[in-house]
Amino acid sequence: MSTAGKTIDIPDLINNNRIGSFQIGMLILCGLCVIMDGFDVQAMGYVAPAIIADWHVSKANLGPVFGAGLLGMLVGSLVFSITADKFGRRPVLIGSTIFFALCMLVTPLATSIEQLQLIRFITGLGLGAVMPNAMALAGEYSPLRKKVTLMMLVSCGFTLGAVLGGLLSAALIPAFGWQSVFYVGGMVPLVIGVLMFFLLPESMQFLVLKQRKLEKVAQWLKRIDPTVNITAETQYVVHEKEHKGAPVLQLFTGGRAKMTILLWVINFMNLLNLYFLSNWLPTIAKEAGLSTANAVLAGTALQVGGTIGTLVMGQLIDRSSFRRILLPCFLVAAVAIALIGRPDVSLAFLFITIFIAGFCVVGGQPAVNALAASYYPTTLRSTGIGWSLGVGRIGSIIGPVLGGELIRLNWPNSTIFLVVAIPAVVSAAMVFAMRGGPQTAANGKTRPRPPACTGGARG
Repeated sequence: MSTAGKTIDIPDLINNNRIGSFQIGMLILCGLCVIMDGFDVQAMGYVAPAIIADWHVSKANLGPVFGAGLLGMLVGSLVFSITADKFGRRPVLIGSTIFFALCMLVTPLATSIEQLQLIRFITGLGLGAVMPNAMALAGEYSPLRKKVTLMMLVSCGFTLGAVLGGLLSAALIPAFGWQSVFYVGGMVPLVIGVLMFFLLPESMQFLVLKQRKLEKVAQWLKRIDPTVNITAETQYVVHEKEHKGAPVLQLFTGGRAKMTILLWVINFMNLLNLYFLSNWLPTIAKEAGLSTANAVLAGTALQVGGTIGTLVMGQLIDRSSFRRILLPCFLVAAVAIALIGRPDVSLAFLFITIFIAGFCVVGGQPAVNALAASYYPTTLRSTGIGWSLGVGRIGSIIGPVLGGELIRLNWPNSTIFLVVAIPAVVSAAMVFAMRGGPQTAANGKTRPRPPACTGGARG
């Protein structure tokens, strides 16, 4: 496709060109970053038994360590998403990746629970900045026809990283000790961070809106479409406008308040469900009479369902809309979660319901992240995703705690899972409330375009 004239519409140029090697390379870098994010977030869970044996501490002593990591991620999501909308996705994504890589390398030096707790909190700060910025950057280089699918594929890296982390940890810990998990979890993202420094582009829409480094925009546009004609007089068009003022407050202006609140509630409820199921499902299954192997497979079925759900839902949403897919998704999740706790069901039925719950809950979370990335404009995109995830991570902390309290009260499994099904019903209600509200179609056609922002080429 050749482009000539004095203006270049950046979104239209991306939409009208095939996805080339330049964009594929950027998506791979973002995906690798998210994979290591998932690996490092779950690393503590994999090494916990070895640390308990090595340090002669109880399981309860590690509870604050797990909580510190999640709290750090919450704070990182809130703080660094705002920073990215001010300074750019690229520097925050590279900086946070190198930061959490160095923190992982320092972790084996800890000699006490208190030191480990502090290091995990600091590591979480860097980890919390990865997902919002990787999702935002992936979406900004993707054509509308494949945007949700590609964003969800990048987001799926988190689950893949968690699975790879388990496999590598099983091989590394017996041979080299629990410290080796953190060394691998630090060295690999350090290499990825260096690669991103040389190869990762910045959002072109962001640079045009901020009127920065427009000569770079010209270079990257030629990577997407080598036939594009750019001169000193060329103006770049982005169908958005700069948003002044505090980014968080801007989430509640311009008709965005309703959607922001709905996204926050959905993230809170779905991550509460996700972390309850991820943390407690194998334990509850074991206590219900399953063998240790089958209890572990129950947890694996949840993650496998989530991975397949991510791949399938991305394509469905690209062909339809977020609302039409997520509404039945969360309703089915509620039914599946409630059925997990039913007594006297066959092992095959139990695994099927767990798989379906994972498909809808674990697979639905990347779709919620993609919804935030699709809804918010460029200058609020990282803040919108980051704050939705940040509020959601409060749910990720409450979910395991709630599960522990219900188990401590000796509630039957059937009642526990009925209670845990309620957040999925709330999520479905929030998706239903999107009707008549802000744009939730993946193709973006029904949202009117705001006044275009233009920037001239330099150099």
